[in-house]
Amino acid sequence: MLVELAWRWLRLQPGSLLTEWFNRRFAGNGKRMRRVGIVALARRLAIALWRYLEHGDIPAGAALKPVVP
Repeated sequence: MLVELAWRWLRLQPGSLLTEWFNRRFAGNGKRMRRVGIVALARRLAIALWRYLEHGDIPAGAALKPVVP
């Protein structure tokens, strides 16, 4: 589930620091390295989301939608 979330993160949060890190490190190195990298991204994303839940720290560069009443 975390790996699927990481793929969605790449697509929906293109300006975040996590996406930029993934692209710099793994994007141009072939299909196998992207699969290895997505697991690393999933781990980092899990940590970032835990920090969000515990402390309210939004992952750097993440875009949030405003709440519409």
